[in-house]
Amino acid sequence: MKKLPIGIQTFSEIIGENYYYVDKTYFVKKLSEQGKYFFLSRPRRFGKSLFISTLKEAFLGNKELFKGLYLYENWDWNRKHPVIHISFGTGEFREKQGLRMKIEEILLDHERLFEVKLNYPSQSGKFKQLIEIVSEKYKEKVVVLIDEYDKPILDSIDIREICIQNREVLKNFYSVLKETEAYLEFVFITGVSKFSKVSIFSGLNQLRDITLSQEYSTICGYTQKDLETVFFDRIKDFDLDEIARWYNGYSWLGERVYNPFDVLLLFAERSYRPYWFETGTPTFLIKLLMEKNFFLPQIEELKITDLMLESFDIDNITPENILFQTGYLTIKDKYRDLDENVYVLSYPNKEVKLSLNKHIIVYLLDDQSLGESIRFGLRDEIRKKNFYALKEIFYSFFASIPYFWTERVSRYEGFYASVIYSLIVATGFEVRAEDVTNRGRIDLTILYKDTAYIIEFKVVEDTPTQDAISQIKEKRYFEKYKKDYKEIYLIGIEFSKKEKNIVVFEWEKIV
Repeated sequence: MKKLPIGIQTFSEIIGENYYYVDKTYFVKKLSEQGKYFFLSRPRRFGKSLFISTLKEAFLGNKELFKGLYLYENWDWNRKHPVIHISFGTGEFREKQGLRMKIEEILLDHERLFEVKLNYPSQSGKFKQLIEIVSEKYKEKVVVLIDEYDKPILDSIDIREICIQNREVLKNFYSVLKETEAYLEFVFITGVSKFSKVSIFSGLNQLRDITLSQEYSTICGYTQKDLETVFFDRIKDFDLDEIARWYNGYSWLGERVYNPFDVLLLFAERSYRPYWFETGTPTFLIKLLMEKNFFLPQIEELKITDLMLESFDIDNITPENILFQTGYLTIKDKYRDLDENVYVLSYPNKEVKLSLNKHIIVYLLDDQSLGESIRFGLRDEIRKKNFYALKEIFYSFFASIPYFWTERVSRYEGFYASVIYSLIVATGFEVRAEDVTNRGRIDLTILYKDTAYIIEFKVVEDTPTQDAISQIKEKRYFEKYKKDYKEIYLIGIEFSKKEKNIVVFEWEKIV
């Protein structure tokens, strides 16, 4: 049995040390035939660095590494190119000189690698000189590979002054790629985010963005076929449907793929856990969602256009865009409407849906132990159908949210429904938000075994109306579930802006 390449991002090590490898070398050939400048955005830990390393070995002409792979018989191994490989994967970018120090280290490393001396005064000048000198020295055009191009910006995104400074430094640095076109054979840039070309790649109009190109949709990640063939000896002890439910579902307008990091850790630990999610802390994202009064249930089916998909920049950060680019949402569908593209986004899988909402609850309460206690209590009482206890749990939950949150946000009517939604999703039950019927949309539905709980929310200024359940009955929302569920309960919840808590919690069983 081969070794699992957990955290291994170097192609030569994976091949030489008998690790599993999903052959992506077909895309190396395809890219080389289709153009010269490429950009790819994918979430963290999705295989971008490994693909960069694969490109590097191919252009260096290390043929023996590719034995048994697609590229071995489909590449001109007689022609070799010098490769400038830049990665911003490490470095301290939250300090004023952090990025400049990292670039200086990168340039010094390449001076030693190619045995050249760079004497231009500016860092962008030295980068330009490096490309030109190396090309002349080896009498071949240069390949430039840039990994995690945006990490200096993302790492400092909550420190505006430094973030803007890092953006400008990178903008000047990357501009060299246009000035040195005559010396370049191939350029490939990867990152998590997709900043607008104006802000980062100004003037580099020939850069082709393959992030949403269907033909490159599986360039990173594992397909279902990969899982069943490359890892055939590992999957025999697992339920394929359960693996898919937890970790499959990422889509960039093509075949859905698994997050490689999750799959490898699952095989190693033999337990379903949010491995990928645990490697990052979405505090900035959750803070943004709260400050923008984002209606959380719409994450189930979020519609955006090209304008929003392309608009990510320091001066224009939207929750929708950052949710997608960081991998917390993925594309479920795309269609044309009045001559524009509409993308339907949603959670990729159970890992992300469950984990994101658990973190939202902890963030709101600022108390992880309390959040866990409330989640477990809610889970138990829903199973028992103990509505009196449910009422007390919800009331206690809202009472536990710190004053500064309720004072700032609770005037927004969607706040209460958003918080209840996240709390219930965080329990792990199947939850449907804004579920469509022929009479309207159901606010929230919880499905557990043979029971459906239909929830309607109301926000009142002061005096309770007690008509939430009446609305469910009037619109006969419950009819949608009568065929598949033996028991159906209607729950009406009213929140008071004045009390900043629940003032009505009533229930009724449909007979």
